[in-house]
Amino acid sequence: MDEEIASLLQNITGKEHIKLVSRGNKAIQYALRIAKKLGKKKLFIQDQGGWITYKQFGTELKFDVTLVETDYGLVDAQKLSVDAESVLLINSLTGYFAEQDMDKIYNACFNAGCLVINDISGSISTEMGKIGDILVCSFGSDKPLNYGKGGLIAVENKEWFSLAQILEEDFGKDFEQKLLDLEERLTLLRNVTQKIKKDLGHFDIVHKNKGGINVVIRYGSEDEKQKLIDYSKKNNYEYTECPRSIRVTCDAISIEVKRL
Repeated sequence: MDEEIASLLQNITGKEHIKLVSRGNKAIQYALRIAKKLGKKKLFIQDQGGWITYKQFGTELKFDVTLVETDYGLVDAQKLSVDAESVLLINSLTGYFAEQDMDKIYNACFNAGCLVINDISGSISTEMGKIGDILVCSFGSDKPLNYGKGGLIAVENKEWFSLAQILEEDFGKDFEQKLLDLEERLTLLRNVTQKIKKDLGHFDIVHKNKGGINVVIRYGSEDEKQKLIDYSKKNNYEYTECPRSIRVTCDAISIEVKRL
């Protein structure tokens, strides 16, 4: 890996050892393989606000998979029933719309001997995006770091990489420029998010006071739903309809600010 890119990634993730990989999904697979090699048998994932491959990959690797009941994607550290055979795979910016309390979650897991894999695809470059034993990230075109391909896996213990037979990727100077532009892009996305929350303040915004990028709004009638869709179309914001497990499992519209 180019030294300048490595240095930027170390600063962004807070981890010493980083490998670039072909996809975010590959990073998740590698992280779970490491967990398996470390003797973890139980995989805990959030019941909503995560990613579709968490359970799939956990099942393929023969983990005992448990869905953690959440508050619209937010994990309550006090309710985690993890132990030394466990690994928690968590999206630290749940559904891209609300920040997890990663300090409390990590401390609860650490005290129980539970490994933490933090998916930082939405939280990259934030403090909560530096918390965890293993970090994974996607650089897809609709992600905050929107390189259009690839991902990363980051750890402190370099020896863990040998447990997963990781195939590395090498990205060029255009990737370095994406890293340099990341804070500017995040500022843009957050400003749009705040505008939407202000415009739609009279609606039922999920975790309204939590930091995030997407905006998820519950609706109680077809009329409300249509008004949210009309607002999104008028402002050229992409949206998705819920229930949807990777956002929330209730009737809602998710305005996908991350796709700007």
